[in-house]
Amino acid sequence: MDETHLRRHFFKNVAFLSVGAIATSIMPTGALAQAKSPAECEAEVITAGGPDVQRRYIKTPTGYFMVLRMGDNVFEQLTKFAIAENIPAASVAAIGFGHATFGSWNAAKKDFDSKTFRNVEMASIVGSVAWKEGKPSIHIHGIAGDSTFSAYGGHLLDLEVGTGSMEITLNVHQKRLERAIDPCIGANVLGI
Repeated sequence: MDETHLRRHFFKNVAFLSVGAIATSIMPTGALAQAKSPAECEAEVITAGGPDVQRRYIKTPTGYFMVLRMGDNVFEQLTKFAIAENIPAASVAAIGFGHATFGSWNAAKKDFDSKTFRNVEMASIVGSVAWKEGKPSIHIHGIAGDSTFSAYGGHLLDLEVGTGSMEITLNVHQKRLERAIDPCIGANVLGI
């Protein structure tokens, strides 16, 4: 080995040991053993309250930006948001961590075949917010990946935020859009 490589290796190890010594000196005894799970941390934040606990979204030039946290149901939060802000219609794009139930449309049954995947990373979520019979109608599709780097995708029937958060961009449209059942296929279709 050349001298430069040895010198770099030496200084890297000294830096690593120094950081470890500093961390040990400032951490309370047993702090690593007392580390909390993400769910425990989230529960403490919610219990403690504070100005940002209930804040879910902010206004942007083209609509809204929403950040959901562990345990939030995406469909429920988007529904509450659409009602609270009287959203005529919106396009949705999102990423985050979740427990996702995907559905594949079965035309013969006129219903979805479904499967749930837990603790997945939502690599892409796209969809829309519209209205049906006076209530918000949320239609989203997604692609999720797991720890084996396998991917799953399709129509999302249910989505709960998992460990971490979910970031959602909503581009609001000025015209109120309605969904209705298309009698030919027996599924909801967006009208323009």
